[in-house]
Amino acid sequence: MNIVVLAGGISPERDVSLSSGSMIANALAEKGHSVVMVDSFLGIEKPEAGLESLFKKLPDYKPQIIEVPSEPPDLEKVRAERVPDTGCSFGQNVLEICRLADVVFIALHGEGGEDGQVQATFDQLNIRYTGSGFYSCVKAMNKDIAKHLMKGNRIPTQRWEHVLYPDDVHWDRIFALGFPQFVKPTCGGSSISTYKCNNEEEVREAIKKAAKTSNDIICEAHIGGREIDVGILDGKALEPIEIIPVAEFFDYESKYQPGMSQEICPAALSPEHTQLLKDAALKVHQSLGLGYYSRIDFKIEEDGTFACLEANTLPGMTPGSLFPKEAKYAGISYADLCDMIVQAVLK
Repeated sequence: MNIVVLAGGISPERDVSLSSGSMIANALAEKGHSVVMVDSFLGIEKPEAGLESLFKKLPDYKPQIIEVPSEPPDLEKVRAERVPDTGCSFGQNVLEICRLADVVFIALHGEGGEDGQVQATFDQLNIRYTGSGFYSCVKAMNKDIAKHLMKGNRIPTQRWEHVLYPDDVHWDRIFALGFPQFVKPTCGGSSISTYKCNNEEEVREAIKKAAKTSNDIICEAHIGGREIDVGILDGKALEPIEIIPVAEFFDYESKYQPGMSQEICPAALSPEHTQLLKDAALKVHQSLGLGYYSRIDFKIEEDGTFACLEANTLPGMTPGSLFPKEAKYAGISYADLCDMIVQAVLK
């Protein structure tokens, strides 16, 4: 098949996406597909031989590995690099080459990738793509909406307050969440612009900082316990994986820099607690109407009390990402996992 791996974009998770995209493209080429990786924001130049000539099979395809820097990208610098500026979220020739593909593997993360914008455009253009559909992405990406749906479906989640900064900051309700608490963009990811706050002054300052990334902010009560993630693949829950960060919490650096966290798969849980989280993960996946694959994040106490933190419609696929490690434990190689995700689109 001719496959476009769509990565990059202009969200704070741009570098994570490029790392995921490079690994996915390499894997799909390994499986015999004709592949081209395209930066959704910067676009791609049209060669004299035409856009079709950009699809390459091995050995013409040249594998690449893009590592995630320790700091999020300078997005203003990225915007300045786009020539020509198309004036929209898609760069030069992006939609044109996507329409030539049999399938577009969406390797974008964050806003402009997981929030349904790309999916809605592709639906209008009849472009086939991996992952969840437009409406499901909207529900899962917005943590306030997702939490309301979890609550309505009796899925435990931590207490929260939604802040449409600066118009509705109800400080009494926010401070009632207790300390510590977390302040983050409602539609963010990879712990970018996420702040752990230990008092009222830190909360006020964190909201100001988070507002530089997004005017839509969520404050969440801190909950104890171990951090456990459960991947969903083809309607089944994978074995849970536990994350033990070196830092105080699982921040951006801990997620993508080698040696900054320990991942244990399968997580050392009792059979009862393992099944409890697998069932809950599948229920979250179904409640949000997600597609072929996802990753659901939890905190669980020793007594089995748990809370769902969030759902990820496009789990990271970097060398250090959790979802591929869970698949590997299930006997699914990275290349086979990518191929399965592509083949599912054709079904």
